[in-house]
Amino acid sequence: MLGATFAVVAVVGLLFAFGYPVRTLLSQRGQISAAERHLEQLQHATASLQHQAKQLQGSAAVEQIARQQYGLVRPGETPYVLVPAATPTTTPPTVP
Repeated sequence: MLGATFAVVAVVGLLFAFGYPVRTLLSQRGQISAAERHLEQLQHATASLQHQAKQLQGSAAVEQIARQQYGLVRPGETPYVLVPAATPTTTPPTVP
């Protein structure tokens, strides 16, 4: 009887002794997998930004951005701004 109790206690002790490291190992594998996915996303973003930086090395791309985003023009050019037509804010009276 005492030997069976000792065996049960020993088995439970072994389960605790080996269960925690296995759980930690599985948790770390999940963290590594998530970190690898995040690294891949960052590498894609870096490649995209490097491509964009390469395109901005030319003066044509910089000029296009200056014209589109900031409304800049070359000396001697006349800038035109299109203003949308005003819409009436009142409703017409109803005829009885």
